[in-house]
Amino acid sequence: MVVVGAGPTGLMLAIELVLAGAKVVVLERLSAIDETIKAGTIGALAGEALERRGFEPAMKAVESAMLEAMLKHVEQTGAPSKTFMGGLKKVGGHFAGLFLIDPTKQREPERRFRGVQQAALEHILGARASALLMDVRRGVELESFHDDGEGIDIEARGPEGRFHLRCAYLVGCDGGRSRVRKRAGFDFPGTDPTITGHQAIVELDHPEKLLPIGWRRMPAGMMAFGPVPGRIFLTEFDGPPADRDAPVTIEELQRSLRRVSETDVTIRAIMSATRFTDNARQATTYRKGRVLLAGDAAHVHSPFGGQGINLSLLDAVNLGWKLAATLQGRAPEGLLDTYTSERHPVAARALANTRAQVALMRPDPLTSALRDVVTDIMNLDEGNRFFGEMMSGLATRYDVGDAHPLAGKFVANRSLTPERDGQSGPTLYDAMQEGNAVLLDTGDGSLSEVVRPWASRVTAVRAEGDTSMLVRPDGIIAWASADGGRDGLQPALERWFGPHA
Repeated sequence: MVVVGAGPTGLMLAIELVLAGAKVVVLERLSAIDETIKAGTIGALAGEALERRGFEPAMKAVESAMLEAMLKHVEQTGAPSKTFMGGLKKVGGHFAGLFLIDPTKQREPERRFRGVQQAALEHILGARASALLMDVRRGVELESFHDDGEGIDIEARGPEGRFHLRCAYLVGCDGGRSRVRKRAGFDFPGTDPTITGHQAIVELDHPEKLLPIGWRRMPAGMMAFGPVPGRIFLTEFDGPPADRDAPVTIEELQRSLRRVSETDVTIRAIMSATRFTDNARQATTYRKGRVLLAGDAAHVHSPFGGQGINLSLLDAVNLGWKLAATLQGRAPEGLLDTYTSERHPVAARALANTRAQVALMRPDPLTSALRDVVTDIMNLDEGNRFFGEMMSGLATRYDVGDAHPLAGKFVANRSLTPERDGQSGPTLYDAMQEGNAVLLDTGDGSLSEVVRPWASRVTAVRAEGDTSMLVRPDGIIAWASADGGRDGLQPALERWFGPHA
């Protein structure tokens, strides 16, 4: 099994595969983790996926450091100190720069995004890959591959020269310009870019000129300042960049900052900078024979709303256990095809809402009128919940063949036993650390007997509560019952985990 790309998607997928017993080689063209500023947060569902694999302590440490830096920046710039005093739990995210999503109005306010930047996440995942003794080869370029129907022959070149690999499946996690996608001939339709955007960490001569911290719609475009020290985010609506691949220069960034901010602030130095557009494309399928795509290799869109890592990590956890079961010959018929059928519509909706956000940010009077209407909708409780669940992904529901209202949704964490003496007991996510499925039995324990033939794939745990459920390794509720019954449980086990052993 070969994964091309050692970014968050590739590493997460490889970890899922290894936990499920598969042998994996990861090929990455970069010789080291890219520290360039990219995504600044992880969505709620991706954060929960990481928590289910034991990454909570590492995420918490990064989040604490991020919050400390944000508060320090607030103090230094003279911004209102209450901006982040409630911590990241009080921040609901935005739609088109409208920071109106209120966590307290959401159905599940405890399910929140996590303040973990992309580079920090790659270091966290890289440490786990090392602990699992994974074969991650850096500085390697994929040159060619051939799918003969029974396996894939790969030619690649690394620091020590050219080499050959033979694998059962190849997964492209190699970004929006994926070589795997292009060489395999996946269709990648979509819409062309219309904007030029920059994100950077810079040193400014008079940062106070860019206050207040946060997003603003300006006559020449959109801008954001902060909340981390030195961060600027700029969007201009005058077409795509002439050369997307050219290095971002201080002169280019200076011109854009002055045009959009309408100040004479000067950039003294650039610590990190990227250029982006609203190019929005999606592969028509995520699988061609033995070649699959995940993350940005399968779908690209603008960064508005911070949905990219959320989508990509959830691709990885959806695909990982299904591909491992297929490799080991224990997957039920059609299991691998559910990867595309489940994940493709989710990315399609994200592409649609990022296009809508671009349309809602354009600096013209007609767009201003539309923003006023959307603002009014977001100020309604139901409208606020709609936008919150859309941006977090919590509205996602797969067709898993079960009619229970919870079936097909991502499971929230919960305690398995009541709190005693002020100490919380084990949780559902604690029971999923090794990448296994879980049967949560809230009845008399008899459901554990039903799942016994699948014991190598499904862990049965007892819990307090009134709803028993079967939770797939990716956190999806595959079956649920609130009356202690077992109707539909065995078919669900067979549908997702194949005939019993």
